[in-house]
Amino acid sequence: MLTFAAAVFFLIVTPGPGVLSAAGVGAAYGMRAGLRYVLGLFIGNNLVILAVVTGLAGLVLANPLIRTALSVLSLAYLFYLAMRIAFAGSNLAFAPATTQPGVLAGVLLQPINPKAYAVNTALFAGFSILPDALITEAIWKILIVNAIWLPIHVAWVWFGGQLKALNLAPTKQRIVNFAMAASMLLVVALALWTQLRS
Repeated sequence: MLTFAAAVFFLIVTPGPGVLSAAGVGAAYGMRAGLRYVLGLFIGNNLVILAVVTGLAGLVLANPLIRTALSVLSLAYLFYLAMRIAFAGSNLAFAPATTQPGVLAGVLLQPINPKAYAVNTALFAGFSILPDALITEAIWKILIVNAIWLPIHVAWVWFGGQLKALNLAPTKQRIVNFAMAASMLLVVALALWTQLRS
């Protein structure tokens, strides 16, 4: 189980759409908004886990058309979130954010987040803990994943919230927001590049 827990930690802590957007929401909108967003990510990630464990994800993603559609949706949604973070509190926004990304925004990201499927598939298919008791194994894995997943995402929101709490001058806050958005767009670009190569 320690090997599984270590794999969970290293696969989740690395920057991906979830953690980067959590830090970005925290930096742009503060800790409270970030925690609401993480609650949505948490619900969405558990929906992805359920899809992976039941085999539904494998069936759906085996269809190239659906897989491509989910990739396009994912990239578009990540771009949208990045723009909301980049232009938070700015009059430059093409659609000024009147509301902060909340629970629903987090829930919507995970089912179209390629990293969520890749990580959960690797974790639930690649590590045998109780080979003779698959349901018990799945329950233990879900508990371990969530016990590690939640503090990591809260820590990323805290990091972003600390940047927001510095009460930086508007110019510096915009730089932070743009840096967070640029990090997310880098993830989008890498995902697009990977999609084009496969």
